[in-house]
Amino acid sequence: EVQLVESGGGLVQAGGSLRLSCAASGFTFDDYVIGWFRQVPGKEREGVSCISSSDGSTDNADSVKGRFTISSDNAKNTVYLQMNSLKPEDTAVYYCAAGLARIGTSYCRMGYGMLYWGKGTLVTVSS
Repeated sequence: EVQLVESGGGLVQAGGSLRLSCAASGFTFDDYVIGWFRQVPGKEREGVSCISSSDGSTDNADSVKGRFTISSDNAKNTVYLQMNSLKPEDTAVYYCAAGLARIGTSYCRMGYGMLYWGKGTLVTVSS
């Protein structure tokens, strides 16, 4: 059974940091791209960051460049999103998702071809 389980969300003050984790199981991790997405109720889902598990290439939204870093620990089948200098507008439910590696990180971040999704973890940034 394929599972993506997010953790690490919570409440943090503006300027603070959080690290999200996405633990994957049930598929060959190296054959996939893994992405982080976020959504605020009533708004469209936004692709935040994607990473290729095979070569480590990444693609990041302009809104998080310089603040968020995606990384992968293939030995643990886990992808992380280190979020620094958090802003109130980063408040959202954060989801991780997986798609076949041939999609590439750019299409991953657009949400195309993502096959598996986690249930999400809530990040709240207070001002």
